[in-house]
Amino acid sequence: MAQARARMFSPARAAVLRPILDGFLSRFDAAARIGFDPVELPRRFRDPGDVEVVALLSASLAYGRADLFKPALEGILAVLGERPALYADQFARRPDPAPFAGFLYRFNRPADVAALIAAMGWIRSTFGGLGERFAALFRAEAAIDDEGALRRALARFSRELRLAPPVAGILKGRGHRGLLHLCPDPTLAGACKRWNLFLRWMVRGPDAVDLGIWREVPTSALVIPLDTHVARIAHHLGLTDRTDMTWRTAEEITRNLRAIDPGDPVRYDFALCHLGMSGACPPARDPQLCAVCALRPVCRARSRRKPGESVDYSR
Repeated sequence: MAQARARMFSPARAAVLRPILDGFLSRFDAAARIGFDPVELPRRFRDPGDVEVVALLSASLAYGRADLFKPALEGILAVLGERPALYADQFARRPDPAPFAGFLYRFNRPADVAALIAAMGWIRSTFGGLGERFAALFRAEAAIDDEGALRRALARFSRELRLAPPVAGILKGRGHRGLLHLCPDPTLAGACKRWNLFLRWMVRGPDAVDLGIWREVPTSALVIPLDTHVARIAHHLGLTDRTDMTWRTAEEITRNLRAIDPGDPVRYDFALCHLGMSGACPPARDPQLCAVCALRPVCRARSRRKPGESVDYSR
């Protein structure tokens, strides 16, 4: 089905939406939702190296239901111990997948996790840290052209992880498909939700949710982590008319959020995502929930959909 033309926000529309979104955000209880989110895991650590290693693992495996992938991540953290970054650095020099033999989560197997940990250790040892390497890639791409610099830097970063020297030996007999699933290629059409989630954690903040330890990448460059919850609510708010889960849709939503907040366009992401995750904004319209929703004054769904009717955002 052909997609609608790109939706471009007018200053007047942005002026209407901003106070509604700001009010919604100010009343949103982020602390009550942290335990349902993978960001809870890297927030346990204080050392920046430990934070970035645990954050990348957590974001990479954040697919499916949180109550299923978080226990899988807890098992990995039990192996990494109190200093995950040091473990990764040492593991890259002497990789042995045996400690992760018990890991299994949907598409991914022990070798995939071992390869990612070894790749992180190699990048840290070679470039001084994951953040240092990504910042250098971003600066190089932004010097060429600001437009799309984040996506190009992310593509290079992802490729370096997948092709890190220790990886080949670990994945011998397994193949690279599982690691590609953990570190997808942003040059393809997909929205790369988990990559953009990882970057939001690293770049934004620090605040009650995000960690803000990568200071060299501007928050204005971030792209919203697009999942079905964000896609549905963004459609309700008129941030996009698209229903496909692609990078193009994520960019359109981000561009319109940037009209509302040019410096920090993804600051509403956690609250909007958890509005859907919590069931407060379900796929099928519920008049009782809609009646008490803070976003009701600007929500298009209340007039366009019948009670119980839902829209498919999985394509």
